[in-house]
Amino acid sequence: MLFDTHVHLNADQFNEDREETIARAREAGVQYMTVVGFDRKTIPLAIQIAEDYDHMYAAVGWHPVDAIDMTEEDLQWIEELSSHPKVVAIGEMGLDYHWDKSPADVQKEVFRKQIRLAKKVKMPIIIHNREATDDIVEILKEENAAEVGGIMHCYSGPVETAKECVDMNFMISLGGPVTFKNAKLPKEVAKAIDLEHLLVETDCPFLAPHPNRGKRNEPAYVKLVAEQIAELKGLTYEEVTQRTTENAFKFFRINS
Repeated sequence: MLFDTHVHLNADQFNEDREETIARAREAGVQYMTVVGFDRKTIPLAIQIAEDYDHMYAAVGWHPVDAIDMTEEDLQWIEELSSHPKVVAIGEMGLDYHWDKSPADVQKEVFRKQIRLAKKVKMPIIIHNREATDDIVEILKEENAAEVGGIMHCYSGPVETAKECVDMNFMISLGGPVTFKNAKLPKEVAKAIDLEHLLVETDCPFLAPHPNRGKRNEPAYVKLVAEQIAELKGLTYEEVTQRTTENAFKFFRINS
């Protein structure tokens, strides 16, 4: 039994076969998923999918690439949705310096506002980080995000930073890159971070694990991530699936 903690089944790439994709996941042992909504288009569909399927949950937040588009009304909307019984986290939020649609100062302000909102509603957060590790960690510390904790989604940074995040009450979630032959950092993190602090995810439709790299990712492939972590840590596949699923239940405060 697996818990894919970060999926975008609300993305257009699944419009033609969403139901079949979920069925394939269940057949692969992926019983639980969190669908992440990150803007005005994807948030309602994330909640709709969570309502329509058992063992599926939603996270609601605002993606840093689109930070410039977020209004105070959007923030209020996210706060209202946080009380929905199937919403288990705020996010994804964070910083993305790869794309230049939203200036860094705007991204930082939107990031801080969402952390403060999460603390207000007492919900954990999901962090998106691209080429912004130092600023992410600094803001998490300044805003005392440890109060609610969170997930470092699809973590690809160094071991030292991962340990720093664990100390701030954050889980480290590994995705497809841990299976890439040339991805040294995720493999080092998988070895170094105790299993009690790890989660697994796909971030589908993006970042498909080897041997499906370059294809559309889907939740069924999270099994490949768990298998790789088991191999790297010298554990059985069953040990990794059981503990990461338990970790997800605990993190999202879901009664198994």
